[in-house]
Amino acid sequence: MNAPDRFELFLLGEGEKKVTFEIETRVPNAALFTFNKEDHTLGNLLRAKLTKSPHVLFAAYQVPHPLFAVFKLRVQTDGEISPKEAVVQACNDLVKELQTLDQEFTKEWELKKISQVQTDAY
Repeated sequence: MNAPDRFELFLLGEGEKKVTFEIETRVPNAALFTFNKEDHTLGNLLRAKLTKSPHVLFAAYQVPHPLFAVFKLRVQTDGEISPKEAVVQACNDLVKELQTLDQEFTKEWELKKISQVQTDAY
């Protein structure tokens, strides 16, 4: 009723950063990333992609509170690459995979429409 529209939870305010980064001092080659205005969808995608990387020793995310669209991603690497480089590479890989998915879906959708038109013609 008085609640804001759902999409407003994901809009950044003026001066608000999407991602903040801090080095983890208790563990070597580790960092904590805080993603603002994001939820489990991106958190789980990034965690899954990071765990497949040969240089990542540990990757996990946490949503501190379900009412706020924020998650924290903790990443530890073997030292060959930095945690920041690992996250950037994982993001780039995800974008490429999603572009491929979009292209394949669009192609199949168009083929279905063409076949629908051909069967309707008979």
